[in-house]
Amino acid sequence: MFGIGYPELLIIGIVAVLLFGGRLPQVARSMGKSLTEFKKGMQNLEGHVSDAIHSQPSSPAQSSPIDHDDFSEPSAPRFEPPTSPPKTVDDKPPQAVGDN
Repeated sequence: MFGIGYPELLIIGIVAVLLFGGRLPQVARSMGKSLTEFKKGMQNLEGHVSDAIHSQPSSPAQSSPIDHDDFSEPSAPRFEPPTSPPKTVDDKPPQAVGDN
């Protein structure tokens, strides 16, 4: 059990008796209930995850309809293509900042 031998279990038992004394049965009972609740919660979580993995995704037709009247037009201007042909660049290479 987790690599713990009988001598280690005996030491743990003695320490538990010294710490909890007469309350040891009550502490063990509450720990058992807590462990049971934890296992139930984990099984419930595993069930939800399994259901989510194996369920079919809803199609757009089944989802709630979207009222398009609620949306406003974008506030950015529309793209207007240029009306004139692009300008050509001179054949001279650009000058560097320090060159005169």
